Amino acid sequence: MKIAVLNGSPKKGNTAAMVDAFVQGAQEAGHEVEVLHVGKMKIAGCLGCEYCHGKGEGKCIQQDDMAKVMPAYLSADMIVYASPVYYFDVTAQLSAAMQRVYAIGKPAKAAKAALLLSSASPNPYSGPIAVYQNMIGYLGMEDKGIITAAGDENGSEAKLEEIRNFAKGL
Repeated sequence: MKIAVLNGSPKKGNTAAMVDAFVQGAQEAGHEVEVLHVGKMKIAGCLGCEYCHGKGEGKCIQQDDMAKVMPAYLSADMIVYASPVYYFDVTAQLSAAMQRVYAIGKPAKAAKAALLLSSASPNPYSGPIAVYQNMIGYLGMEDKGIITAAGDENGSEAKLEEIRNFAKGL
């Protein structure tokens, strides 16, 4: 299976550790994994201009780093969204990348999705989980799982092993 991981963190930290554990487990299971560091990219939010559904024929009018992400949306069998929680939501960078898939509608092949979230706080996850569940429901994608790490769980070997095992089981 070809898996695209959209890492929404703008820095190397807890989310990166989660992504690394996921990649290790998925590759051990024989999956092909591509990590896109959308948290470090320049991706603007959707303008709602509808260019993509008219003259653009599925391409956004905006010329930014989303052009590096879109091929993954088009070719992956599974999309994994990973983000730290900033003020009760995924990062703005990941949110923009998630919203810009509007240009193509449903990803061509991706039938599965997963969510990895990290936070220093104990339970700020309801907002990002609701957005994720609503989005993949709308896109007709199967939720393969949601893993959260809070406080001391971040970077713990137990949590990283849980993520590796999750990825191996896909």
